[in-house]
Amino acid sequence: MTSVRLRRLRQDERFRRLIRENDLKVDQLVAPFFVVEGKGIEKPIASMPGISQYSLDTLLKEVGGVAQSGVGSILLFGVPSEKDAQANGAWDAKGIVPQAITAIKKEFPKLLVMSDVCLCAYTDHGHCGLVEKNGNSDGVIVNDASVEVLAKMALAHAQAGVDMVSPSDMMDGRVGAIRDTLDENGFDQVPIMSYAVKYASSFYGPFRDAAESPPQFGDRRSYQMDSANQDEALREGLQDMAEGADILMVKPALTSLDIISQLKETTGLPIAAYNVSGEYAMVKAAAEKGWLNEKEAVLEMLTSMTRAGAQILVTYWAKDVAQWLQE
Repeated sequence: MTSVRLRRLRQDERFRRLIRENDLKVDQLVAPFFVVEGKGIEKPIASMPGISQYSLDTLLKEVGGVAQSGVGSILLFGVPSEKDAQANGAWDAKGIVPQAITAIKKEFPKLLVMSDVCLCAYTDHGHCGLVEKNGNSDGVIVNDASVEVLAKMALAHAQAGVDMVSPSDMMDGRVGAIRDTLDENGFDQVPIMSYAVKYASSFYGPFRDAAESPPQFGDRRSYQMDSANQDEALREGLQDMAEGADILMVKPALTSLDIISQLKETTGLPIAAYNVSGEYAMVKAAAEKGWLNEKEAVLEMLTSMTRAGAQILVTYWAKDVAQWLQE
């Protein structure tokens, strides 16, 4: 009898909407932006059709369009022109991200501005932490020294007026260090959205084009997680929660729906899902070939993330989705 009842309800779109268990909402969406130094720059990213790097002046125009669509949150990634081994530009108060934060908050005071906290775009070797030479090898990632720089980077963003910091580096103990540094400097009300679960994934390639941050040697498997591991993901999430994270991020989202669900159930914290660059690029490519309907595929993907338990969706389609939801 139950199946008969469901069939009756499925026959009419009005009934389907009435009993729908999960719906996408504009308030869930976070739009990522890549900001570069200079003026008048809008540089398309070949592997991410429709996405560009922006200088501060063009960024403000684009952010305005996103805000007008109804999206209330953005996530900033800095792409500096100068890099060095110690990532000194990462915590420069006059760096491109602090400048962008201040300008955006002045122009759009109601917009929720988040900032990525990671060293990969600021190091000349492209790794998310500092590197120490080790014999004849290219070097090893030094965790504790990296954490010190990350904490200074988060503080610089808070001083510029950011609403929330989002460490994505995957160094051990960085959430606790950032929390302590913010609290000690009077920014105890600035929350942390940690990339608690960040798998070493093949879906990050286009992002590295956008952030100009491919590693110059080796890979990131020594600090990003093995995608085969589930229990480790829960431990990482619980550890970040214990260190003071307010929101836990899972990345990549589409291949981690089970982790999103389990983290939500285990921690009770708000869960963010990053609909990453590779997920974006593959749908764009298939849509350009006419192999699938982009709008339908995107809405289905994002709904699945919401169904799994994600309350926050970081997606390059944020503006498009906001417009689609109003149709």
